[in-house]
Amino acid sequence: MYDVRRLRLLKELADRGTLAEVAAALRFSPSTVSQQLALLEREVGVPLLMPSGRRVVLTPEAQTLAARAGEVLDLLERAEAEVAARTVSVAGTVRLAIFQSAALALLPQTLSVVATEHPRLRVEVVQHEPESALQRTATRDFDLVVAEQYPGHATAWHEGLDHRPLVLDPLRLAVPAASGVRALADAQGEAWVLEPRGAASRHWADQQCRLAGFEPDVRYESADLEVHMRLVESGNAVAMLPDLVWSGRRAPGRMIVPEGAPQREVFTAARVSGADRPAVAALRAALERAAA
Repeated sequence: MYDVRRLRLLKELADRGTLAEVAAALRFSPSTVSQQLALLEREVGVPLLMPSGRRVVLTPEAQTLAARAGEVLDLLERAEAEVAARTVSVAGTVRLAIFQSAALALLPQTLSVVATEHPRLRVEVVQHEPESALQRTATRDFDLVVAEQYPGHATAWHEGLDHRPLVLDPLRLAVPAASGVRALADAQGEAWVLEPRGAASRHWADQQCRLAGFEPDVRYESADLEVHMRLVESGNAVAMLPDLVWSGRRAPGRMIVPEGAPQREVFTAARVSGADRPAVAALRAALERAAA
């Protein structure tokens, strides 16, 4: 029978692409990963890795074995969830990835609910961009992710993840209180602050401006939406902001609803094999209560 730990290393290599990334993710040295995969290769009796430049790639036999290894790992995770479901209290550790505006709006209340109702549940939180957080949840770096999807910009689909809607979050044009801007088309020539290129929010905002007939004058780029709010409040820029970012506090200026009243979808995702684990289900339920 093949060693499950070595099978996991092979599956990790199939998912991540390099020995260095596998080693970093699992906190091993690259030499340890190589040694364990060499042992697995001897167990299987056929070549599993072949050189490709400075990297190694999986042979067809290794690809087949990695796919089956994923099924084995899913079954073990389901077994863990079924055993945990028979216990009286919710306990253990859940690793949560969440993006900034959702963290600001939802995390305080979520953690308070967990601390009160499930004191033996440890929640470890990492602020992470949704696109890569989904991929890292699929590869077992996180147990649960809060992610987003902008109108007309579908997130990448990862097999083995379930998606559950959390909240629909209105998107508005934020302008300084004294600004004469009354509609998106009026913001031509204004100084803009947007997230860096590559972010779904940036692509969506650029498209909205182009549909309104102009290219935004992006003078400031920041992935930190608190910076966006401060620049709007101080009269230095206009921005596209989701409601979640200023939930529970005063809006940074005047908020203008763009044509069509766009909303982004905020959702949670977990591996299907682990979604029924009581600890994951409890944290998900607490997030849904906070969102409500």
